[in-house]
Amino acid sequence: MSTSKRSRQIRAALKILTALGLPRAQQNERSALCLLALSSITPERSWAEAEAPLIGITPIMDWARDHYRKRYAPNTRETIRRQTMHQFCDAGIALYNPDKPDRAVNSPHAVYQIEPAALELVRLWGTSNWNKALKTYLVERETLVAKYKKARVQRQIPVEISPGKKISLSPGEHSELIRAIIEDFAPRFAPGSTLVYVGDTGKKWGYFDAPLLSKLGITVDSHGKMPDVALYYSTKNWLLLAEAVTSHGPVDGKRHQELAKLFAGSTAGLVFVTAFPNRTVMSRYLGDIAWETEVWVADAPSHLIHFNGVRFLGPYDPS
Repeated sequence: MSTSKRSRQIRAALKILTALGLPRAQQNERSALCLLALSSITPERSWAEAEAPLIGITPIMDWARDHYRKRYAPNTRETIRRQTMHQFCDAGIALYNPDKPDRAVNSPHAVYQIEPAALELVRLWGTSNWNKALKTYLVERETLVAKYKKARVQRQIPVEISPGKKISLSPGEHSELIRAIIEDFAPRFAPGSTLVYVGDTGKKWGYFDAPLLSKLGITVDSHGKMPDVALYYSTKNWLLLAEAVTSHGPVDGKRHQELAKLFAGSTAGLVFVTAFPNRTVMSRYLGDIAWETEVWVADAPSHLIHFNGVRFLGPYDPS
């Protein structure tokens, strides 16, 4: 394939993104290659032949390498996701997990697809019908974006954090388990406790009561690797730090040290909890769970498993 053909397609993709009103931060080669991948436009194909494959971030990177000789380092994956594909979805150009809308945000199987109206539009690039079609598309796009945004909101998982007060988490098994920790675990083993923090795969800081954490002598920033859930049990002056495990590891020795260091200034005793959706998932990690921690299984919510505990539930003196 010739360099001129590759360059021509990249320039065309850039012009399309500009015409669609994408911000300057997305008017670059990276975003152009993403649009080309979403449309299956190789250097040899015409825009009239655009298709709509389901494609993930890594396959997009592989596609750019194979067809446009652009090699991206593995750590570029998040940049592509956060600095291009996220904006494509917000602009209504791409759909996120259209084959399975409730797929978890952090799923390795996440895919994107060019939105049908956008596909019909790009197929007209370079033809006499482009300008008229573009005007029609831009008039209708705001309604389209609002429609898809509403659909995303409807798929979110509601979590009651106190009577009459709810937050919404991104869809997926991980968020379902977080909800179980708050709504099932906490009332049983830390009744009356106050929610301090909830992580969300879609936006990390799903809920954060910074003033309460500060009263407990703790200050954290956005770089601290927070647990999935933090609960303050004032009756016993305990701070429960819970990790929800659906696909990633439990509170093992390394994670125990990380959390202990992050919350070292706490005036409340620290309790470390690993939550699993069921015992099948738990069995995969039994050899990794740290001693002096607790394990809770969502499908048997009234039971708690203690790893070398000298008491039913509580913090351990590190001395």
